[in-house]
Amino acid sequence: MSEFTFDLDSVQRITAGAVGPRGQRVFYVQARRGSRLITLIAEKEQVRALAEAISRLLDSLAEKNPRLATSDDLLVTDMSLEEPLEPEFRVGQMGLGYDAERDMVVLLVQGASEEEESEAQTARLSASRPQMRALASHASQVVAAGRPICGNCGRPIDPVGHFCPQRNGHGPVLTSQ
Repeated sequence: MSEFTFDLDSVQRITAGAVGPRGQRVFYVQARRGSRLITLIAEKEQVRALAEAISRLLDSLAEKNPRLATSDDLLVTDMSLEEPLEPEFRVGQMGLGYDAERDMVVLLVQGASEEEESEAQTARLSASRPQMRALASHASQVVAAGRPICGNCGRPIDPVGHFCPQRNGHGPVLTSQ
């Protein structure tokens, strides 16, 4: 697959966000270059995994090449999603790469194909290391803003309470504060 459905090189903005009440949020990854805005719908765990993978990649790059360890801080004042939220496709798989010649992190996204015979849509987004560090930090905050996770079973705790299968029906119902 050599052609990408969407190819935004050197994006000016890349972010992740969620819309809706806790427990019913819809997650998005969004990038802008010039007047072109691409919005992709994602699962919460995909956003979490993306944030962790970006952090690991950037830490690894800084470890292997100390001159890349300079401050990755980028003053980003607004990481909110842009309207309109009209997703191009639902994320199926994501991969990260690093273009050393241009010092850019590349995010490759393949859509979840709804029909077996149709080819999944794809996106290629490249951004600077500071932009990707900001994305990782913000995406982690977005994911953490959801429902608290039960320490016993790892499932989300609803505002009304939680039946934990690990407790086998014994003990008090856990509630979030």
